[in-house]
Amino acid sequence: MPNQRTVAVNGVELNVIDEGPKDGPLVILAHGFPELAYSWRHQIPALAGAGYRVLAPDQRGYGRSSRPEHIADYDIEHLSADLIGLIDDVGAQKAVLVGHDWGSMAVWQTTLLHPERVRGVCGMSVPFSPRGPVPPTQIWRQVFAGKFFYILYFQEPGVAEAELDADAAKVMRRLLSGTRTDRGGSIEANADDGRGFADRFAEPENLPDWLSQEELDFYSAEFARTGFGGGINWYRNFDRNWELTPQLDGATIDVPSLFIGGKLDPVLLMAPPDNQAQWLTDFRGNVLIEDAGHWVQQEKANEVNAALLSWLRDITNDDTTDNARDNAGEN
Repeated sequence: MPNQRTVAVNGVELNVIDEGPKDGPLVILAHGFPELAYSWRHQIPALAGAGYRVLAPDQRGYGRSSRPEHIADYDIEHLSADLIGLIDDVGAQKAVLVGHDWGSMAVWQTTLLHPERVRGVCGMSVPFSPRGPVPPTQIWRQVFAGKFFYILYFQEPGVAEAELDADAAKVMRRLLSGTRTDRGGSIEANADDGRGFADRFAEPENLPDWLSQEELDFYSAEFARTGFGGGINWYRNFDRNWELTPQLDGATIDVPSLFIGGKLDPVLLMAPPDNQAQWLTDFRGNVLIEDAGHWVQQEKANEVNAALLSWLRDITNDDTTDNARDNAGEN
């Protein structure tokens, strides 16, 4: 088992995997929905073995971490403050932030809100999106009028929880097996035919080769214990997040950035990664991995680890060069 500890931060307690040399460059891994720090089980040893100190929290609402009661406790100010609090907890000035799915949105926004604390940022599966002209749900209600869209389905408190909490094992089995454009699992618009969320994903005949029964059981047991409500509350803050951040209109990400995604990820049909480059002033590119769907860091761990480590080495080299230049200027 990896080293785990509880960190009291920003009014909650986060269960955090903490691996790698204590004096190594800090990398924080932020998971998405419905996931856990466990989602990074293939990245943590690779990064720690390369000399990085890795922190991977069960984010608020998930796993062994606190699950605050109020929806507003899951807005972007809280999510960003959690990540900054982890940096503070280990006495670091900056960290590289890596996120997947909702974790991507959290790390992109944390970089905008706290640029002085971020050394570099990598999003997986969800590209960077600039602040829109109106609240997001207003746009989605127009675009998906008369159709099912999962984020809008998640907005009414209690509805999605009743469906998903009823059978956590089914939810995790279907989502982890089927969120690929070649498997029939899609989170695009669908007919509003009375089905909920998980029933729009087919029941798999077999688990994918990257997911063992033991791994699926771990997810299923955790979500059966906690329910899905904490994670769903993140979705209920899209409009609140928009209202809280007028200062980010037109803002750019100015630290070294990277995007990693699976070529078969249905999210990229809604949010093409080619659209983000104009907002990323030090963008190191898109890494789109063959035969990978939404759970890219689990499906293609070796490819993701190689891309991450190459990018991290570039950032480290940049910092070394900048420090040498600064020191030379002082002499």
